[in-house]
Order: sequence, then C-alpha cells, then structure tokens
Amino acid sequence: MYNEDEYLLISGIQHFVFCRRQWALIHIEQQWCENYRTADGRIMHRNVHDKDFNEKRNDLVIVRGMAVSSAELGVSGECDVVEFRRSQDGTEIFGRDGKYTVTPIEYKRGEPKENDSDIMQLVAQAMCLEFMLCCDIPFGYLFYGETRRRTKVEFNEEIRQKTKATIEEMHKQFHIGKTPVVKRSKNCNACSLKDICLPSLPSVKTVSEYLSDMLEA
Repeated sequence: MYNEDEYLLISGIQHFVFCRRQWALIHIEQQWCENYRTADGRIMHRNVHDKDFNEKRNDLVIVRGMAVSSAELGVSGECDVVEFRRSQDGTEIFGRDGKYTVTPIEYKRGEPKENDSDIMQLVAQAMCLEFMLCCDIPFGYLFYGETRRRTKVEFNEEIRQKTKATIEEMHKQFHIGKTPVVKRSKNCNACSLKDICLPSLPSVKTVSEYLSDMLEA
C-alpha cells in the first residue's frame, strides 16, 4: 500500500505511454506548455467536470468530476463522469437507498488512439472505484469529441495487468527522479512541450569532446 504523498496522477498514464520524457517533464520537473490540442481538451474537461451539474434520471444517477484514489495502486485523480444505475446485482452506495452498478466514462477531445493510453487511464479509474466502493466494474466507456460517440471498453484481466505494470513503472521512474533521454519521433511535432523538451540536446557534443575532436583533426 502507498501513502497519500506517494500517489501519482491517473492522467499521467496517458503522458507516460505517449512519451516517458514528456511524462517526466510534466510530473517530475513540473513543466507545462499549452497548444491547441491541450487547450481544447482542457475546455472539454472543464465543461464535463461541472460538479454542480449532477443528474438523476429514474434509476440512473450521473456524477461529474468524482475524486478517486487507490492506496493499492498509489494513484489518484478525477473521473469525468461516473454513472450509478440501480440494480439488484450492484453495490451499496453511501447516502443512497438500494444497490447500484458503477460505470466510469472518460471524455477525450480527439479520436481513438493506436496505443492503449486512453484505455489504461479508464481502467485505472475503474480500479480506484473498485477499491473505494468494494465492487466489481466489468466495463466503462470512452467518449471521443471527434466521433461524438461512446466506445465500450471491457476491463479484462490482460488490460488490468498491463495498467498495473505501467503504473508500477511510473512509480519506479518517479522514485529515480530523472528525466529520461528519448529519440526524436514524429510524435514530437504534436507535443506541446517540444520547445521545452529539446530531445536532441543530449546528442550535442560537450565542450571537452569538441576540443578533443579538433585537436585530433
């Protein structure tokens, strides 16, 4: 079990999978820079996270911006939306009569990605909810702004283990406290931190190496 001061942000999973150097710049060095993509995503989440706009529709309760955490995983964050639906097969929820199934929903500005970063972020939210509410959550949804539709995500054992392993790697990297060196790729052009990152800088010769090469020439 992790202490609260060791918790990492669930949202960091997306950064870590995209680029470990980007993740370290944001979560270890505390650096940040906006571009169109990040600003658009921030506005979407700000609207979704309106905690004063919770809804109740018959047997369905919709909660926005719900804080979640897990001492077992050592992570914390907020769910964009959590749907609680009354069901005999559900779990008891404090302050509400009856039992409810629990379904997390994560909102993304673009379209489905080639990697599993969005999926693992949603899985981590689900595992936090399971830890907090003592329940089982078999699936959740990703809502993409470009397609304007939900994508159902099954929380099978394979993706759960992959998510746990990724979070463990994040904790190890955070404990080391160093920003890793990476190779420049096409993803760099879409990164809001490209002007801060300077991924090619470590390949530049030091002064001593430059002088040594000049003397040998």
